Amino acid sequence: MPAYVIILREEPIRDPAAMAEYHRLISAGPPPEKLKPLVLYGAAQSLHGELPDGVVVMEFPTMEDAREWYDSPRYREARVHRQKAARHREILVEGFVPPAM
Repeated sequence: MPAYVIILREEPIRDPAAMAEYHRLISAGPPPEKLKPLVLYGAAQSLHGELPDGVVVMEFPTMEDAREWYDSPRYREARVHRQKAARHREILVEGFVPPAM
């Protein structure tokens, strides 16, 4: 069952140097094989409620794959800088596969 990591940036970037370091660290080396980026800070419209400053959605084959990526040493080191740069919410959610007809 697919899984999604959703990152909501709750405010504008307050520490550009920390965000630059985050981008440097996540760009070092090949991208994670099981990660499929779906949304990367694209234009957004609120249909109801407050709109976050930015949205990222990444797909993984399973919850375990998403958790493995999130807890990996490489991403653990990088996310400290993202969290320092601005307030974020991070959500791991299991996807839905409709039954075959």
